[in-house]
Amino acid sequence: MQLYAVARDLSGRNLNDLEIAIMRQSLSDDIYQQMVAPYLLEDIDEARIQLRVMETGGQLRRAELLEKIQNYAINNVGIAPENIRFTGILVLYNNMLQSLYKSQILTLGAVFVGIMLMFLVLFRSIKISIIAILPNFLAAGIVLGGMGIMSIPLDMMTITIAAITVGIGVDHAIHYLSRFRKEFAVDQNYLASMHRAHASIGQALFYTAITIIVGFSILALSNFIPSVYFGLLTGLAMLAALLGSMTLLPKLILLTEPFGNQSEIAPLQRS
Repeated sequence: MQLYAVARDLSGRNLNDLEIAIMRQSLSDDIYQQMVAPYLLEDIDEARIQLRVMETGGQLRRAELLEKIQNYAINNVGIAPENIRFTGILVLYNNMLQSLYKSQILTLGAVFVGIMLMFLVLFRSIKISIIAILPNFLAAGIVLGGMGIMSIPLDMMTITIAAITVGIGVDHAIHYLSRFRKEFAVDQNYLASMHRAHASIGQALFYTAITIIVGFSILALSNFIPSVYFGLLTGLAMLAALLGSMTLLPKLILLTEPFGNQSEIAPLQRS
């Protein structure tokens, strides 16, 4: 294509088939091997077309681009579908991402089932297990929904954020529920136990989460756009997990009373 473009610019018009054939015969073997042979296999009548794609802008839809190229080659150029074959790093990366999308759904489903079983073993209560896993759903939903609203694509960097959110949210839920259960054993007062749990383990969870959020937010200073997305979205995931464990989780505990009936000494504690 470069050789044709040079000849076209020199002549000031598009070359016809005869001129292209003459130009081909006039090339030396060295020039032919360097400029033509890598892109044209005359024995099997096959041509290779190279495209350079900008992938760092964050707006590239690889599967959509490949589909558009194939439709153009079939409908506009008239090439049979069986004669079109895509190769290169972009194609391999797109295939990998497509497999990641499918595995992401299956993996998250398996992770939540595994977490539920772990909660059942740890707390020996279906009610507590359901309460503990709901903040994780909320945090993962906030992050993935936010990515969708902001049109941030899933890639090798951002696709791991949901798993990180679930892992952090599980830690918060276990710490808070374990502390709440110990506080509840003191006076069987849900409201007073919540205040004591927030003042102890809640404060520790807050400082831990803030430290992690600040650490990941440093990636926002990177010049590599996927790293910027990863840092900011991971910080958002940590914040969502913290809010879920410090607001939704205690509210669910107060509503469902999973640790048993509340003691009659509650009015004194509430005052």
